[in-house]
Amino acid sequence: MIHYESFELNNGLKVLVHQDRTSPVATMNILYDVGSRDESEEKTGFAHLFEHLMFGGSQNIPVYDEPLQAVGGENNAFTSPDITNYYLTLPSVNLETAFWLESDRMMGLSFKPEPLEVQRKVVIEEFKQRYLNQPYGDVWLKLRPLAYKTHPYKWATIGKEISHIENASLEDVKEFFYKHYLPNNAIMVLAGDVRIGEVEKLAKKWFEPIPAGKKTARNLPQEVRQTDARFEHTQADVPVNMLYKCYQMCERNSDLYHATDLLSDVLGRSKSSRLYKKLVEEKRLFSSIQAYVTGSMDKGLLTVQAKLNEGVAFEEANTEIEAVIEGLKNEKVQDSELKKVKNQAETMLVFGEIEVLNRAMNLAYAQLLGNAALVNQEAALLQAVSQEQLLDIAQEVFRKENCSTLFYEKKK
Repeated sequence: MIHYESFELNNGLKVLVHQDRTSPVATMNILYDVGSRDESEEKTGFAHLFEHLMFGGSQNIPVYDEPLQAVGGENNAFTSPDITNYYLTLPSVNLETAFWLESDRMMGLSFKPEPLEVQRKVVIEEFKQRYLNQPYGDVWLKLRPLAYKTHPYKWATIGKEISHIENASLEDVKEFFYKHYLPNNAIMVLAGDVRIGEVEKLAKKWFEPIPAGKKTARNLPQEVRQTDARFEHTQADVPVNMLYKCYQMCERNSDLYHATDLLSDVLGRSKSSRLYKKLVEEKRLFSSIQAYVTGSMDKGLLTVQAKLNEGVAFEEANTEIEAVIEGLKNEKVQDSELKKVKNQAETMLVFGEIEVLNRAMNLAYAQLLGNAALVNQEAALLQAVSQEQLLDIAQEVFRKENCSTLFYEKKK
């Protein structure tokens, strides 16, 4: 159970406070409700570029890391298709330093050409190293446009192509910042050795003077129900052949989400899953195989990925995976099997809450979903999933025409 208190500033910034005074450390997590899905198709990669730019200095603090490190703190951030998340930890006696640093860059990021050029080069190099020059690095650059035809999920967080980052102008950057990096478009969580009174005082001092902006209504083109099976075959200089299958599924806030998540666990979460036992241990077609869901805010994907053993043909591998999937469509999952994956999922939830930072992130995300209390309801929602639900979802999600398949072949 994650206990918390909350309040909202006059400018719309939502603040949540979770006390854990077992160690003299405090965590600040700021989630901005902006990700790569909020970009224009002609200007992609901006959300991720901003993740880097936010560390390039603000109007009053030339180098963000220096004052934080001086008080014993550390920080990081990440971008996804749905959110951009910044977090830091520091000794709780220096808590005000966190408020000073984060409020200053929310209020006045530096828009000098130099930081933009530096971070542009960093992002371009990351694009090349992680996505273009790494084995299987471009998988999602291929899978996303295969599985999505209309929704902005069809491009990766890093961007659709390097030229979009290369051509980003200072005016483009300013427009993106003032549209999305607003106090009323953010959720702040303070966790650890903190007190609600102190947090409220510091939040009002440092963040309330930042004016609210006009929050743009999100009106994204939604993906329609897939009615045609899609295939793509690609070759690259990789160690072994890989196979990927993506099925459209519900959004994260759907009543069906937890059941769909457990369905993927039954299929391929662990070495006791159906795919692993049948196709890795018994038939020895693959050296590894797994299934997982993306958990996207809009319609997501249930993905199966497998590493083929030498000499196994793609067609045989694909047929065998589909045969295992058919079993989920034709009869209910046994009660013992369902209990096992429920317990595995609940165990992961419990272990995930050991770290204070994870609790802070989970609170912020639950608030983004509409209700911070959801963070304490996950286990109950998982345990409430029935065998009948899994069967119904399997029959809808695992339609053959709902699948996008990629054969990723190593060059001969």
